[in-house]
Amino acid sequence: MASNLFTSPALSFELIARCSTTRARASNLTLPHGPVQLPMFMPVATQASLKGLTPEQLEETGCRLCLNNTYHLGLKPGQDVLNAVGGAHKLQGWKHNILTDSGGFQMVSLLKLAKITEEGVRFLSPHDGSPMLLTPEHSISLQNTIGSDIIMQLDDVLVTTSPDKARMREAMERSVRWLDRCIAAHQNPDRQNLFCIIQGGLDLDMRRECCEQMLARDTPGIAIGGLSGGEAKDDYCRVVATCTALLPDLKPRYVMGIGYPEDLVVSVALGADMFDCVWPTRTARFGNAITRKGMLNIRNAQYARDFGPIEPGCGCMCCRSGEGGMGITRAYVNHNASKETVAAHLLSIHNVWYQLNLMREIRQAIIEDRFPTYIREFFAGLHPDKTNYPSWAVEALRGVGVDLLSD
Repeated sequence: MASNLFTSPALSFELIARCSTTRARASNLTLPHGPVQLPMFMPVATQASLKGLTPEQLEETGCRLCLNNTYHLGLKPGQDVLNAVGGAHKLQGWKHNILTDSGGFQMVSLLKLAKITEEGVRFLSPHDGSPMLLTPEHSISLQNTIGSDIIMQLDDVLVTTSPDKARMREAMERSVRWLDRCIAAHQNPDRQNLFCIIQGGLDLDMRRECCEQMLARDTPGIAIGGLSGGEAKDDYCRVVATCTALLPDLKPRYVMGIGYPEDLVVSVALGADMFDCVWPTRTARFGNAITRKGMLNIRNAQYARDFGPIEPGCGCMCCRSGEGGMGITRAYVNHNASKETVAAHLLSIHNVWYQLNLMREIRQAIIEDRFPTYIREFFAGLHPDKTNYPSWAVEALRGVGVDLLSD
């Protein structure tokens, strides 16, 4: 019988169950700061803090792997401070795992401040306008100092909707060359895992070519990058499905920047394991709660006298009553949403818990081989009328054996 276990110096990956219909998998990922159950969602603690949550509150949601941003931490507090304190775990009081992105995404989000060459990316600091050069070597040096359990290669990132095919190919090929430089610069392979990032825009042949090149470098895990950049959901699904079909069974697969619940459910069905997004906490700051029936804007007047929990049956510390729970009502959040930060904090706790619990439910459904049934129940909860199902999800799921529209 073939082994279901992959190990490298700082990681072990055990595949424990497969969906018999879709490409979904359940696995155990063990990192230097403890085990993580996949598939999973990573909350984003950009500046070494999750907006609105203390480390203890984040731990209480069940989070065991969160994301920090290398670019921002490199600017402030800076490498000297990170080195002096002993890395990001100590800086933020977090005893579980951390993944750091490389800073590459800022090429897209801060493009007006960035110039990309083979050497690296020249930025103007958004803090004070001072110049900063982010090379593959400097990105890895920063991440080595941060001490994150998973570090990402610096990649050349282009928005997927760019019509410039020649620039897209240049970015894909440069990302491969930069991975080689990242591997050479990596000082701590015995305690930090360097993941490659597959690029190629929406060109499936380019994605396949990049997969082949990246897999030849044999990193402990693999990311699919350059998505969530405004592309059509159908195109997104085609890229994810194309890449996961080529990836090895016994390594974690991370799709970067994905966070809407429907996207998570479909992406797991397409064979992906790990996701991250700022959306759950960002949308909380606008008064929005994520629920099984969709988004609720608790600022709306209809909730001013609603004394029920944010979501009935939710197990987060805000919604549940009794020991360890706060029994927060919609009316209380509504009362505070426009004038006090506490409402955003409470909704952030709820939303992060919702996302993590969604992944826990997905995992359990895969283990019990009832994931297609779970998918149908999930979409029925969001869209009581099947005619409202998003066509991209219907098509993507049909491609992996699940017909949402059948009775």
